[in-house]
Amino acid sequence: MSTAIISHHECRKHKMLDGHPEDPSRIDAISDRLIASGLEYSLDHFDAEKVSREDLMRVHNGAYLDHLEKIQPKEGLINVDPDTQMCPQTLKAATRAAGAAVQAVNLVYQSNHRAVFCNVRPPGHHAERAQAGGFCFYNNVAVAASYALDKLGLDRVAVIDFDVHHGNGTEDIFKDDQRVMFCSIFQHPFFPYSNTERPNKQHIKIPLAAGAGSEEFRHVVVNDWLPALVDFKPQLIFISAGFDAHRDDDMGDMNLEDADYAWVTEKLVDLAHQLDCQGIVSVLEGGYVPDALGRSVIAHVRALAGL
Repeated sequence: MSTAIISHHECRKHKMLDGHPEDPSRIDAISDRLIASGLEYSLDHFDAEKVSREDLMRVHNGAYLDHLEKIQPKEGLINVDPDTQMCPQTLKAATRAAGAAVQAVNLVYQSNHRAVFCNVRPPGHHAERAQAGGFCFYNNVAVAASYALDKLGLDRVAVIDFDVHHGNGTEDIFKDDQRVMFCSIFQHPFFPYSNTERPNKQHIKIPLAAGAGSEEFRHVVVNDWLPALVDFKPQLIFISAGFDAHRDDDMGDMNLEDADYAWVTEKLVDLAHQLDCQGIVSVLEGGYVPDALGRSVIAHVRALAGL
């Protein structure tokens, strides 16, 4: 069983204000580190396909999709919120990012790929059913998870989110869906200032204080996430792979290290084997310091590939 990586040049064309942390260099930092590490040559590479409106409509309403298309500028930038802008190429990039996540599901189910990493942007986990924000437009992981459930007929999937910011969009979309287990850690209190209540028993939502590091994170994984996942028995695991809880990332105040991303990924890979799960689809979310992002993704992808 091999491991794949999906990306696309159009994901580099979405740009926001000069100096904005969510910029095209994030994709390049990962690509450059893959080459330098030699890992590039151990992976199967694919260009991201475009997502269909049908696939977007499973998690976003039509009026919202129409609104994004209507407001996308022909030149310059417009503000979606104070931190999130659209440029003329934004939806082209977002269409590839969400399409990559759906394509990854098909690679897992229709070929011999046990794991797929999507090196794409813009990220997605803050995009709610009818609201953009937090640098996100389409909820890439939610689109792919819903595709797996509704198009491929799966009964149970899990979404794991270790970004420093809570995936409020993913929670919004799946809060009433008993087919989805959502396991997340996030710095609290912190953007997007989500509450700490669980909308249902299948949302394993664990806030961590600023300054939390390896010990606190690993405790949550071992004592909260893994037992719940064993009981739930997901048929496919999705990862909202945000790397901004890293100690070197100034977008948050947590203290994870490269080794923590390798460790949690190994735990999830072992779990997938234990449960006879079909595989793992990982989609880039946060991570804004190029060196730390590149190193963390390498640790993550090596573990996905079992190297």
